[in-house]
Amino acid sequence: MLQEIGFNGGIPITEEFFSENIAGKHNDEIGGILFPDWDLQKSLKFMDDKEAMFRRLASEQVKPVNGLHKLCKWIKDRGLKRGAVTNAPRPNAELMISILGLSDFFEVLVIGGECNRAKPFPDPYLKALELLKASHNHTFVFEDSVSGIKAGVAAGMPVVGITTRNPEQSLMEAGATFLIKDFDDPKLWTALDELERETAGTRVTT
Repeated sequence: MLQEIGFNGGIPITEEFFSENIAGKHNDEIGGILFPDWDLQKSLKFMDDKEAMFRRLASEQVKPVNGLHKLCKWIKDRGLKRGAVTNAPRPNAELMISILGLSDFFEVLVIGGECNRAKPFPDPYLKALELLKASHNHTFVFEDSVSGIKAGVAAGMPVVGITTRNPEQSLMEAGATFLIKDFDDPKLWTALDELERETAGTRVTT
């Protein structure tokens, strides 16, 4: 779509450009970055069209990250609370969750644009904690974008960074506790095993 309007002289954007200027950001922010000279309505119209194209493509092309359903089963088997927190528009988020078969998995869905401030501010994660009646001291986050990691950290939670698209250095600099390549990563399962042992020890001693 950017090529169609002659953005950057019609030269396709790079992965680096995407990571720095688009990934994880709210559409209002993206519009301001890409089209600083456009009026608001024109920018919002482009973003709406972009999201409509995304939904058409997503319905055919979205696939789960490796290990996603294994992780979801681990979480559900232990009766843990779970929420989805995203800067994506609600129709996109609901579509993605449905395609992945997770509509019954998430207890709450928080949309950044429906909060006072979207990611990288902590507001969406704080709202999720409130809705779930959960403490930030007993919650952790999975994130794949710089803005998302910053939001989780600002809300007081450890964040596991997923390196599915964005540079590892950027994710660590944003404050990720550690990085995984997908949900099958041995580092993740080692950490979950340790967490479970610590939790069991706490139950025994209290």
